[in-house]
Amino acid sequence: MSTLYVVATPIGNLSDMSPHAVETLKAVSLIAAEDTRVTRKLTAHFGIDTPLISCHQHNERSRAPEIVARMLAEDMDAAVVTDAGTPAISDPGVELVRLAAEKGISVIAVAGPTALAAAVSVSGFDFSSFTFYGFLPRQGSELREKLLDIGRKSEGAVFHESPHRVKALVKAIGDTLPGALLSVSCDLTKLHELTLRGTPDKVLAALEANEKSEKGEYCLVADLRGVKLPEAEKAPDASLEARLFDLMLTGMDGRQAVEALTEQGEKKNAVKAAMLRVKAMLEK
Repeated sequence: MSTLYVVATPIGNLSDMSPHAVETLKAVSLIAAEDTRVTRKLTAHFGIDTPLISCHQHNERSRAPEIVARMLAEDMDAAVVTDAGTPAISDPGVELVRLAAEKGISVIAVAGPTALAAAVSVSGFDFSSFTFYGFLPRQGSELREKLLDIGRKSEGAVFHESPHRVKALVKAIGDTLPGALLSVSCDLTKLHELTLRGTPDKVLAALEANEKSEKGEYCLVADLRGVKLPEAEKAPDASLEARLFDLMLTGMDGRQAVEALTEQGEKKNAVKAAMLRVKAMLEK
């Protein structure tokens, strides 16, 4: 029976490569890699000569069926890796894992480094729960709506961001989620690992003062327990016209129905206008 191994690789420090990961990559017949050039440096360092095949964001939909078909035809084991960290978490690998499982191939995790866990562990935030959102929308309006939704739903949130957009994200969090606290990490496990903690304004000032801030990938942890936002407006379950009609079916006349909806908090002029439309429909 074929097995697909989901192998975590170092996010910075090569010493974090586990013996289990090295043994697995040596034992399988094929390694599906996000970028074969990056993985080839890793395999060369650990003396791994297993053949590589690319499986990345732009070709995984077509490449995954090829790999799975080959695994089944040749009854062979394979591994999937990304450039850094754990595959299928904001990285390629999901499609390959899904298809392999659907075809009855055993899928086994070879655990190891992940920026998500590393960033949370050094944040200093004691969450009872948090939510991982990966990369957020880039457009300003979409980003704001997403942050508002996150602020209403989560007490803790974790994001990934590129070095060129991290300042914009920190500013957006400060503008949209007043009361939020941040722990922003880059170069995790590397020689110059850096974590900035505090309010969004404080973190943004530190980023702007750091001439090397646009180097290295970022993982942001947000403590949202202090965020106070107005409740999201709820769309009415039915139109004013439909609600008036339903009340009239119970025996109320038009005036009584208007008063009933007004007492429920609807604006009187809007209800009266809706009643005129109801009457016009009934007269047809």
